[in-house]
Amino acid sequence: MSKLANAQYNVAAPDSLPVRLATYQRRRMFDIFLREFDLPSPDVKILDVGVTSDRTYSSSNYLEAWYPHKHCITAAGIDDASFLETQYPGMTFTYANAKNLPFPDRHFDVVHSSAVLEHVGSFSEQSKMIAEVARVSKRGFFLTTPNRWFPIEFHTVLPLVHWLPKPTFRRIMDATGRGFFAKEENLNLMSSSEIKRAIRISSVSKEFAWDVKTATLGFWPSNLLLIARRIL
Repeated sequence: MSKLANAQYNVAAPDSLPVRLATYQRRRMFDIFLREFDLPSPDVKILDVGVTSDRTYSSSNYLEAWYPHKHCITAAGIDDASFLETQYPGMTFTYANAKNLPFPDRHFDVVHSSAVLEHVGSFSEQSKMIAEVARVSKRGFFLTTPNRWFPIEFHTVLPLVHWLPKPTFRRIMDATGRGFFAKEENLNLMSSSEIKRAIRISSVSKEFAWDVKTATLGFWPSNLLLIARRIL
């Protein structure tokens, strides 16, 4: 696994306004995660799906940084983020693909994933990730992803162009030297309606009570929060 697998996602400078805003939003979403699942608790096993090798942004791998009970955390991802075990003693890192997690059913009390869903590929692949996260969670799961209908696209730091039809957006990315983001497997932004459709066509809708909430920035929903609690 490459130590720089996520390097091309880091377009904005670490001290830039977009990164400071992203950190602010991540802190807010972290607080929502804690509140929704009555955390922190020293007895709740948490899986964090999609950790990164990035060390340039202060809020990268924020769950590992901010959650007080490190021994409760298993971090999983396709990057080499094994340094997290040294940086945050007590937690565990495992190489894992979000669409094929190497864990038994209901192995973790709660599953968390921040800004990964938009990076796993097509709508079908995104649906697979949601189903896998649901499969390994005992109590529930918490997934965040940028809202496609927010005016600024946080990865490219460009306004409005991502509102165009997705094929058109990808052609523009290619034409402007942003070929990495032109590939669906690297960036496929979702709307609230798309997340709801992914839930409804899967078994998740039968086993979980769920909702898609938002985190706002300047009164505009910037991030979508898929929050689900197991009922079966």
